[in-house]
Amino acid sequence: MSLLGLLLVFHILATIAVIGTAFVVPVIRRSARTASQLRFAFRITTKLAILPKIGGAVLLVTGIWLMFITKMGLSQMWLNLSILLSLLMVVTIGGLIEPRMKTIMQIVSESKSQGDEVPAEFTQAMKKIVPLESTAQLLMIAITVLMVVKPF
Repeated sequence: MSLLGLLLVFHILATIAVIGTAFVVPVIRRSARTASQLRFAFRITTKLAILPKIGGAVLLVTGIWLMFITKMGLSQMWLNLSILLSLLMVVTIGGLIEPRMKTIMQIVSESKSQGDEVPAEFTQAMKKIVPLESTAQLLMIAITVLMVVKPF
């Protein structure tokens, strides 16, 4: 296998790690119906949080390397738009979702003394995060389409 092929494989695997986790984690969190299920869901999603970080780093390195190997640089509009949308996605996840999730995790961890009922604060806080998660997921879909189709 050539270096180009190997880089493409790593680039695609990193994409799966980033996108797969971003789509699965909200589903896991939203499926919890009791406080103990919430705590369990947050333990799982906290462990899964490493995948997008590693995948994102591999994605960045392989993407830049692929741009150099193919001598494409930033000459393609689809690539420039993909990079811009990726930056927006990183800001959405890292700057908007993650800080709010820390607050929600604190609410869930403090709810241990309240039995197994889901705290009302959790429900209210999650309603504010759902649109942000949906935005991040739409950005991921748009980026994937741009990378596969390369429309312009």
